[in-house]
Amino acid sequence: MSMEIKAKMKPRQKRLMFILAGLAGVGIAAALVLNALSNTVSLYFTPTQVMNKEAPQGRSFRIGGLVEVGSVQRDPGGLSVRFVITDTVKSLPVTYTGILPDLFKEGKGVVAQGKMEADGVMHAAEVLAKHDENYMPPEAADAIKRAQAAAASGVVATSALAASSSVAVSQ
Repeated sequence: MSMEIKAKMKPRQKRLMFILAGLAGVGIAAALVLNALSNTVSLYFTPTQVMNKEAPQGRSFRIGGLVEVGSVQRDPGGLSVRFVITDTVKSLPVTYTGILPDLFKEGKGVVAQGKMEADGVMHAAEVLAKHDENYMPPEAADAIKRAQAAAASGVVATSALAASSSVAVSQ
């Protein structure tokens, strides 16, 4: 029966069917690409934003700031480390199991990627340290400067200010 239909189709109808099939294919390909990108995008947040519940729950994201001095606790005989990331206004505990970068130090800039769990602790899957003495991600540096200015003026950073430091970064 389909052969009869194809035989009866005019060239214009065949061309239209070909174009529609091509558009459907392009649409499916675009949907697959967008889905893959949404799974690899990791948003950047500060500890203030995370404490204000602006970070996604149950989804991986990045948090950046300074490693709080005196907060690093290493598991003797294991690779587990617990430390606190701060933006000088609010602090957030982080746990990580693995080998930390050589440049990881207290008081220095760090970016951790992981998920926030119900216990209020971020369980990091990856920890990145700054690569030289003068580097900190611009978003982290701006967030820390805003947080320090807000603390100095006696005003807690609002979500509107904190939200301006969110930046989508790709893995």
